[in-house]
Amino acid sequence: MLKNCFLKYSKMKKEEIPQDNGALGRIAKEVTYVIDETGNYTIGKSTGWEVKTEALNVAWSEVEKKIEAARQKVLNGEASPILYFMEKKIMDISILSSYTGFWKWTVKRHLKPSVFKKLSDQKLQKYAEIFEISIDELKNPFGK
Repeated sequence: MLKNCFLKYSKMKKEEIPQDNGALGRIAKEVTYVIDETGNYTIGKSTGWEVKTEALNVAWSEVEKKIEAARQKVLNGEASPILYFMEKKIMDISILSSYTGFWKWTVKRHLKPSVFKKLSDQKLQKYAEIFEISIDELKNPFGK
């Protein structure tokens, strides 16, 4: 089905651009390549496309579920707050490793609450900067 949608909209004329209410429809327009009256590709603007909006909604729903699962793991003492903020910033261990300069296996260790509690302020500061929070927020993510 998506392939058919792509084929249909890859050769779309300017007047056929979907103008459904999209996620950004009120604040921005999406730029789309379309065919003009002479058959040349040009740029058209769209307020949104229902199919794309639904796909984004599904994706964000999955992100929110992962954040909530991480939150529960932190609250249950199964993971350190690093997991929660990593999910909240839509990162994985590889990305966080490259941002911090820590090896992947080191980041995995820091996800353990017992290891996290022993981290130096210098290491905590590195994580806090990446997550754009304070060390205190990192240590107490839910205000406890």
